[in-house]
Amino acid sequence: MARAREGEGEVREIVLASASPRRKEILRMLGIPFRAEESGVEEGTMGEPLTCALTLSQRKALAVAERAGKDAIVVGADTIVVLDGEVLGKPSGPEEAVEMLGKLSGRVHRVYSGVTVAYGGRLLSDYRCTEVRMRRTSPEEIEAYVATGEPLDKAGAYAVQGRGAAFVEEIRGCFYNVVGLPVCALLELLAKVGW
Repeated sequence: MARAREGEGEVREIVLASASPRRKEILRMLGIPFRAEESGVEEGTMGEPLTCALTLSQRKALAVAERAGKDAIVVGADTIVVLDGEVLGKPSGPEEAVEMLGKLSGRVHRVYSGVTVAYGGRLLSDYRCTEVRMRRTSPEEIEAYVATGEPLDKAGAYAVQGRGAAFVEEIRGCFYNVVGLPVCALLELLAKVGW
């Protein structure tokens, strides 16, 4: 089921251009009916973090919009973790996860998420930036956390909504942005396309 446009009875499907279980969970939590379709867009860093997050969210939305049909509202998103100008992507393995978490320990980093809605030939984008302060952690704590496997598919090597919450001391900005989908930005974009 998808939400109908007021007064028109037209049903428009929401398509999440992502395989991320975290983004799916956020949409479910909001009660937004959707289906998910992986975009196939190669992720990687290009230039300034905010530009990168926005560009990748747009590419993901466009890639899925091309095959989703004209009535679909496609949502693309990308999240980037940045520490002192260095982008911390998904770790290549346990060693890199340990290294990343060691860098983040006791420091403040930024999380940028770009979100794009593609509908009816329109492409609308927005972003959020959240500051995250990590508490100082011991090498033993980091090793034990990495051994759970949780950080291995997460940008910055931690899940704020999971066991990684134990490392987070303070968040300034949107919590869901750190999870991977800035809720307020998304809802504002959906409103602009009349959803």
